[in-house]
Amino acid sequence: MFVAFVGPGRHDPPPLVNPLIRCIPPFLVRFFARPYVAGDSLVKAMAAVDKLWRDRGLLSTLDLLAEDIHEEAQAQRNLQTYLDMADAVAASGLPAEARPTLSLKPSSYTTRPLQDGGDAAGSMAAMSAIAERARQRGVGLTIDMESRHWTDFTLQALRELHAAGHRDIGCVLQTRLHRTEQDLVALPAGIRVRLVIGIYREPAEVALTDKPAMKARMLQFAETLLRRGHYVEFASHDDTWVRRFVEEVVPKTGVGKDRFEVQMLYGVPRDRFLAELRRQGVRARLYVPFALSWAMAIQYLRRRLDEYPAMMWLVTKNLVSRR
Repeated sequence: MFVAFVGPGRHDPPPLVNPLIRCIPPFLVRFFARPYVAGDSLVKAMAAVDKLWRDRGLLSTLDLLAEDIHEEAQAQRNLQTYLDMADAVAASGLPAEARPTLSLKPSSYTTRPLQDGGDAAGSMAAMSAIAERARQRGVGLTIDMESRHWTDFTLQALRELHAAGHRDIGCVLQTRLHRTEQDLVALPAGIRVRLVIGIYREPAEVALTDKPAMKARMLQFAETLLRRGHYVEFASHDDTWVRRFVEEVVPKTGVGKDRFEVQMLYGVPRDRFLAELRRQGVRARLYVPFALSWAMAIQYLRRRLDEYPAMMWLVTKNLVSRR
């Protein structure tokens, strides 16, 4: 979550195979996590997005940390939380242009995940219910992208929801995947697209392994999407590539500042750069995750550390840079 913008999700490797990660005390995981998680309740998350807008003019997208669904009750809890999120955003008192959007993952609503050979039963119905509530409340919705096992399902869900009249719905595409260039062609016309390099570990036969190449694809795909009339959400913490997007790609396409935005993760120390973008009139949005309890957040963070141990050093560097 902290190193490649895609937000939380489920990966292929088995959970917590690294015994060293198991040994990290919960209080220490929570210490490292605190700057990057907007609390352990929807109320706290809404307070965080309100403060981001009123103090810094930053937009937000809300995401519930909701992994490892083993019981139907968990899937229903996640569904209800997202319905509550739409209601909370609508009642927030923020102006329409400042309202947070909602980001969701299909795997949060099923006990039969695709990466385990399941059929994702219940996921589409849940997303349809959330999309309908979001439409009723005037709240934007984005379907996040997970591992390669979910790509076809996610894009099909996007197309079905768009065809059903949900026009304020967007998706995420990962530039590391070789298939993404073709997936651009099949997107519903004009939808919002968040471009990320992706954090999911994928085999070389289906994905790039070189990060500069992934970032170069971001510029290429961003230009393609802008020229085709899409709204581009360029999600990266790399100042150099963000500047290239804003200063090279956008002028080349001739689109206005109302056709794109830059996105980063909540808690990552980019305050000065975000302020610079805002002075230029560029929209900036933070991806704001929260949990329903710190136990859930800690479980999620252990998994991220297990999958990417170097994250601990990057988080430490971020914490030090705040001082």
